[in-house]
Amino acid sequence: MSTAKTGSLQERTRRITVKLFWWTAAWVVTLAIATFGPHFIWASRTMTLGAIAINLAAGAGMILANKDHLQILDEMQRKIQLEAMALALGVALVAGLAYSTADTTNLIPFDAEIGLLVFLVTAAYGLGIFLGYRRYR
Repeated sequence: MSTAKTGSLQERTRRITVKLFWWTAAWVVTLAIATFGPHFIWASRTMTLGAIAINLAAGAGMILANKDHLQILDEMQRKIQLEAMALALGVALVAGLAYSTADTTNLIPFDAEIGLLVFLVTAAYGLGIFLGYRRYR
């Protein structure tokens, strides 16, 4: 492959990765605003609905940026991502439903909170990425 094509691919990969970073950051920030705004900034249901709508739009942008990012990866990187996402999805379904069932049957003395599940899924995804890169070295 020529240097010009390699440089172009590297620049495109960097640009798409940066785009994914900014969409993810926008989603996180708009989620924080939608979550904490009604408690600390405003008391309007309309403002809360607007903040949630903006968060959904940022989430859609993040999903599309992630799709673009996956398309630019090489075959090995895509395989690692796919396996990590499969692990995260499996953990989300199995642990999430078990957690919800434990809550609805009063096996746990507190209400199930989505934040704990998000943390667990994030940890599973991160572990999947780590193990994938380790396996395919």
